[in-house]
Amino acid sequence: MKISNEVITDLYIKELKCPLGRSHQEVFDSELRGFYVDVLASGRKSFRVRYLFEKKLRIATLGDATLITADEARKLARELIRQTKLGVDPKENIQQALGPKIKDFFLGKYMPYVKSYKRSWGTDLSMIKNHIVTKLGELHMGSISPPDIAVFVETMRSQEYALGTCNRALVLLRFGFELAIRWKTPGVEANPVKEIKNLRDDNRIERFLSNQQTIQLLTAVKQSESEMLQYIILFLIYTGARKREALDAKWQDIDWDKKSWRIPKTKSGKVRHIPLSKGALSVLEALENLCLEGRLGRHLKAASLAEMSHRYIFPNIRTGQPYVSFFYSWNAARVRAGMPDLRVHDLRHSFASFLVNAGRSLYEVQELLGHADIRTTSRYAHLSRERLIAAVEVVPFVEVEIKGACV
Repeated sequence: MKISNEVITDLYIKELKCPLGRSHQEVFDSELRGFYVDVLASGRKSFRVRYLFEKKLRIATLGDATLITADEARKLARELIRQTKLGVDPKENIQQALGPKIKDFFLGKYMPYVKSYKRSWGTDLSMIKNHIVTKLGELHMGSISPPDIAVFVETMRSQEYALGTCNRALVLLRFGFELAIRWKTPGVEANPVKEIKNLRDDNRIERFLSNQQTIQLLTAVKQSESEMLQYIILFLIYTGARKREALDAKWQDIDWDKKSWRIPKTKSGKVRHIPLSKGALSVLEALENLCLEGRLGRHLKAASLAEMSHRYIFPNIRTGQPYVSFFYSWNAARVRAGMPDLRVHDLRHSFASFLVNAGRSLYEVQELLGHADIRTTSRYAHLSRERLIAAVEVVPFVEVEIKGACV
């Protein structure tokens, strides 16, 4: 929809809204031919100019109407039209002034930076490729406004992504813009994500397996085509370790005498030692025997314990390297167990729940899970209903004799 013969002013733009049922509305300036403001249904307003170059009609975006004034945009439009009459196409210069595209910055600048220090950079890369690039990738960073980010979040929510996933995308975008400003990236002068608050997740679900559910899951896991899956899942249940910690574990990290597992690289960057229960040790002993006997494949067979020491404990049988993911075999097992929404990380929740329900203190749970802050551990401290009932029963019981009726 087009509206002509309007003098574009800041006050006029402030009150301008896109009509219901329209994706956008173009309002052209009556003072300068080709200069207009484009109002999207999302609320975003951009200054643009149409011009002829080499006998072709072209459109250039001048900037966000919330970041530059109408007079500034009109001045840019005049300069652009002047350059076209001199035979120069100014569009590339304008785009450079708006900063790099989202996809170029986050893949070309952001990722190399976080790879230098962040162990979980793969999570960032997945978020960038699957969400940020697909929805915002072609936009220039200097042209993005808070309403654009709000629309981005609402799009993710409409696609039924979890609130936590939406918040992680916001955190990543916010940090990326902060880096761009810190590095004085041309065209990036403001952080549009700074004005957008993270979504409040009041319905966070912490799932804990009951004893019966644990048995159901282990039964389903043993039926998996992946021979290694049952050992991985058992070990995670027995230790409460994070998935990546277990997958990257090597035999040299196991101290059989002290019944301890040394994790050299943890989420906090510190070395952590996990005591091994009888159940965890039995899993390791079973795998050790399989390797020595060559029952996991010839290329994984070890002639001695010394030869095994530098190998991974839970390797991909085909490659001998750590699993990048075992989602498909895990998904088949959890569906078979009747728990299609169960996450691998819920095994860590369950480990903590088993400890708390057995009467162990939050301090002990904190140490075993490797949490730096007790407040993080408190999320796992959901006591069973039976323990709560038993707890109130410690109050001495005195039989009450009712002598009269109350009216």
